[in-house]
Amino acid sequence: MTPVDALARAERLGPGARVAVVAPSGPIPEERLAAGLDILRGWGLEPVVAPHVRDTHPTLGYLAGEDRARARDLTEAWCDPSVSAVLCARGGFGAQRMVDLVDWTAIRAAGPKAFVGYSDVTALHEAFAVRAGFATLHGPMVAAATFLSDPATQESLRAALFEPETVLTLGLDTARALTPGRARGVTLGGCVSLLAADLGTPHGRASARGGLLLLEDVGEEPYRLDRILTQLLRSGWLDGVAGIGLGSWEECGPYEEVRAVLADRLGGLGVPVLEEMGFGHSPTALTLPLGLPAVLDADAGTLTLEEPALR
Repeated sequence: MTPVDALARAERLGPGARVAVVAPSGPIPEERLAAGLDILRGWGLEPVVAPHVRDTHPTLGYLAGEDRARARDLTEAWCDPSVSAVLCARGGFGAQRMVDLVDWTAIRAAGPKAFVGYSDVTALHEAFAVRAGFATLHGPMVAAATFLSDPATQESLRAALFEPETVLTLGLDTARALTPGRARGVTLGGCVSLLAADLGTPHGRASARGGLLLLEDVGEEPYRLDRILTQLLRSGWLDGVAGIGLGSWEECGPYEEVRAVLADRLGGLGVPVLEEMGFGHSPTALTLPLGLPAVLDADAGTLTLEEPALR
């Protein structure tokens, strides 16, 4: 299997940059969207809301509009030369439904841009990596409660977008070794249930071999996390992974029970595993670049990028 390779980086943002906000998954509460847009404006950005962001699917209320409309918003925002970055408004569910409707040929031709999201957006992170060859940012979404309420979450994203050389070493003080060691590889990952759901799809990543795999999830009880990780193990997708970084497991049950599952399923891989790094659905959610070479030091509790997230 081909190892995980480093991907093309986008350019960093500057004052006055236009950024598009899209909704590839669930519908957006208007007041939270407005608050997130105000934060972006406070950074000197010019946010532009895509045409269908405020839509709700006519029969499936958990979707932000029709699949084709959500895919068209993403394609058009990416291909607009005046737009420097594309930020997701929220997660939920729906990215898998629209990912194959995105015009990936046009996306590749337009070149890399900063792309930010997490949770359900994992399906799009994987698509940008596999189908476009672009690095992305696993970071907070514009209308997410954590982004609206937590200054550290806001600052992590702002620094990654504007001053990426200042955030090369990542990990909260809570980070500690689940399995000790040090490893080098290219970052990938996101919501583990979405990664498992991508297995067997026509454009799914064949393997995490050689990569530094970053995993988190929300609302998955320990036995379901066991099932998800066991599926990744049985499929061979985890064969040859270089190291693993673990984020938050909100609403997944008592952490000691979750931790036991993680240790049981991942400990046998014989690679460094760093837990409680502080990304995902946690009260503070760090922005982590995907598709870049880095060093995971479980003993030191850090993930250190070898180059800034953006050029």
